[in-house]
Amino acid sequence: NLTFLMSASDTYFRKYLLQFKKPAGTSRGVMHKKETYFIIKQGHDGKFGIGECGIFRGLSVDDRVNYEDMLQQVCNKWDEYKDHPEYLNDWPSIQFGLEQCVRSFESEGSAFTLFDTSFVKGNEGIWTNGLIWMGDPEYMRQQIETKLREKFRCIKLKIGALELEEEIELIQFIRESNGGKAIEIRLDANGAFSPRKAAKVLEKLSEYNIHSIEQPIKAGNLFAMKELCENSPIPIALDEELIGVHNRNAKDDLLSRLKPAYIILKPSLLGGFAACEEWIDIAREHQIKWWATSALESNIGLNAIAQWVAQFNLKLPQGLGTGGLFTNNFISPLVMNGEELRTDKHGEWDVRRLFR
Repeated sequence: NLTFLMSASDTYFRKYLLQFKKPAGTSRGVMHKKETYFIIKQGHDGKFGIGECGIFRGLSVDDRVNYEDMLQQVCNKWDEYKDHPEYLNDWPSIQFGLEQCVRSFESEGSAFTLFDTSFVKGNEGIWTNGLIWMGDPEYMRQQIETKLREKFRCIKLKIGALELEEEIELIQFIRESNGGKAIEIRLDANGAFSPRKAAKVLEKLSEYNIHSIEQPIKAGNLFAMKELCENSPIPIALDEELIGVHNRNAKDDLLSRLKPAYIILKPSLLGGFAACEEWIDIAREHQIKWWATSALESNIGLNAIAQWVAQFNLKLPQGLGTGGLFTNNFISPLVMNGEELRTDKHGEWDVRRLFR
């Protein structure tokens, strides 16, 4: 019950620092903490709305020195930005936070019910991939063993930081485990390889029945990416390549030009639900499949993404199993039940530390 915290109408933002339980490694480096922001709108009689602006330092196009100034402007001119979210096209994480907050504030039920689905009622789960963070080979093997015990049917490995032979040994370990031949293996290189090296790496990895590889080379090298999408023995998924592409025609041009097998949708990096739905529409026109992934948001942003994703007729596992990564995440009804993300019908939210 947050009523006692909300005696007056107000709109403001809060900064929050999420602390990783264990260092999270990618080919871009190791993370110990994750900065995030929240837009909060308080009404009368305890009504409130909340949205997470999940900025990703070094990756988000809105990673700028005046980020907090822009947040304050949105809070000051709520009605203007609410009616014209396109004003925030160059600020995708703020655009997404505003979109969540509007839905949250206007919700007829809980402020945390953004989409009324079987998922939010606790009647249906979302199939997720088991994410393996980078580290030394032994640490990665321990993570894999945990996911295998938890009966994950899809395992995603971050690659590109170890020697290729060490990463292949980890893939072999999965394949040789009990039931491992049937496990779907996704790889995520985060742009780790040069175009010349990528082709050789993909050839080697293709021996292990890999489902897909995300962003084998850095975004922006369109000629080389087009060649990889055409010739790779492993289906290519675009992730970072989508960041900063806001115009519908530009999105269509990118997908028609590169023709990847998959695109990865991260609402915090792409501008929220509306922007992602535009990507989905265009991908469908080009027979390109998709799945959604969190960008290390807290449970507040994760909840929003999961509820949005649950509206679709999902055929592929989603990248939404990140809620347990942080020591100081918010108490929520979100739970991982094996490979499924679910809403506990009896669970409660506690976000009091964010309110004035």
